[in-house]
Amino acid sequence: MVKSTFAAFADRLGAQGLSQASFTQFTPNRIKIELLSGLTVALALVPEAVAFAFVAGVHPLVGLYAAFIVGLVTALIGGRPGMISGATGALAVVMVSLVAQHGVEYLFATVVLMGILQLAAGIFRFGKFIRLVPHPVMLGFVNGLAIVIFMAQLGQFKVPGTAEASGHGMGGGEWMSGMPLAVMLALVGLTMAIIWLLPRVTKIIPAPLAGIGIVAAVVIGFGLDVPRVGDLASIQGGLPSFHVPSVPLTMETFKIILPYAIILSAIGLIESLLTLNLVGEMTGKRGGASQECVAQGTANLITGFFGGMGGCAMIGQSMINVKSGGRTRLAGIAAALFLLAFILVGSGLIEQIPLAALVGVMFMVVIGTFAWNSLRIMTRIPLLDAAVIVLVTIVTVFYDLATAVVVGVIVSALAYAWNNARRIHVIERDSVRTPGAHVYEIEGPLFFGSTDGFAELFHPETDPDVVIVDFMRSRVVDQSALQAIEDLARRYEAQGKTLQLRHLSRDCHKLLTKAGQLMVDSDDDPEYTLAVDYSVKTGAFGGAH
Repeated sequence: MVKSTFAAFADRLGAQGLSQASFTQFTPNRIKIELLSGLTVALALVPEAVAFAFVAGVHPLVGLYAAFIVGLVTALIGGRPGMISGATGALAVVMVSLVAQHGVEYLFATVVLMGILQLAAGIFRFGKFIRLVPHPVMLGFVNGLAIVIFMAQLGQFKVPGTAEASGHGMGGGEWMSGMPLAVMLALVGLTMAIIWLLPRVTKIIPAPLAGIGIVAAVVIGFGLDVPRVGDLASIQGGLPSFHVPSVPLTMETFKIILPYAIILSAIGLIESLLTLNLVGEMTGKRGGASQECVAQGTANLITGFFGGMGGCAMIGQSMINVKSGGRTRLAGIAAALFLLAFILVGSGLIEQIPLAALVGVMFMVVIGTFAWNSLRIMTRIPLLDAAVIVLVTIVTVFYDLATAVVVGVIVSALAYAWNNARRIHVIERDSVRTPGAHVYEIEGPLFFGSTDGFAELFHPETDPDVVIVDFMRSRVVDQSALQAIEDLARRYEAQGKTLQLRHLSRDCHKLLTKAGQLMVDSDDDPEYTLAVDYSVKTGAFGGAH
């Protein structure tokens, strides 16, 4: 069954990839836009990959190789053309303790297992569950991530050569002051001004690329003494080579790497799928969640065998790509290949790029990523939704993305359940068709959250001898609801009174035991299906379908 599922998925993946990569869309102008966009992304990837390698406590090339391999594989088979993946800070902060305690070889083994778990999530189509993430959680996600991107750039305002491994940019050291700080801020401002103004003049070249190029020319031409990419670390290296992680193949090793692999795969998929939705909103495309899971899993599986630290989708670089005009897989492929070229032959030139130019690009990404409209609608949306936006933003900034999304979804789900629990009520009237009978017309869903309120609606002690409960305007949702109906039947039976149940679905007829004898069939009984199962063998309710 798993084999047939994978085969069907592979066929669908191939067909979709072929249609999206149709060569008819690649005109000379489109190719130029995609290549220039890829070059811009590659330039922005270099300091990010190096900085995140420092965070994880590994060599800068480990981060650069991950950015190349993960970026290339996901560009080829990912769920959304235009997305960019690579080494990310969200994963690096989890890796640091593993590397510190067990060494980099255990990290490579963990990345391999991480890829396998993500592949399984894609094959079994777990990516579809991203649709359960409410819009307020999405707003909190983009706001929190924008703040994280902004904070990550602040480390670049520290004196070169004092970097230590930490979570922000160049790490520890003394903050700039005086003239160096003024020059750095001026160059950042110049980059941002170019990115803002250039599209109003021409769109021949992506504005971020023009900003980087002009500011780099100014710095090199005037010989300004400002931090440059080479101050982070040398990016010169060779091709990544195949390497089986040097760890003992024992259960003890598995116990060490499994918890990290689960956390990394969850964080990677959540960030990737949320970025997929965000890019989809900007490009007007939907779907591809399970395909993205397969792409991320494949990328990390390969990366682990080629000395990379693993990665996931990068919202900052994805925004750069989309806003630079990148709309096809070519931009992502070009970004990965340009990055490899930097490592192999262009390191000397790339290391001369001032960090101020890249900081300016990322600051513009922050401005474009933050959902400013969320601030305007705070007073017009339900208070709980506003609280979820703020909560997810705060948890993203001070803890991590995966936890923030899970917390936001749980709070939203509990709020939804509470609101629905309060919706159940009853309309009481005397029966027209059965003289002397009293009718309870139930309105609202009957589920675990509303069963207590449901029980309080009835008065077996004072009701007449015949009572009719009509579920036409209600819906029986789960096992707790079925049990509540059973308990109600017992209450009326204890009073020696007749209880009739109308307009329950056919599956309720089958699942109810005591109360099932009290049902009255109607031609307009609903046809919905309960999310519970009933065991004929044990006579008990089981789990959800």
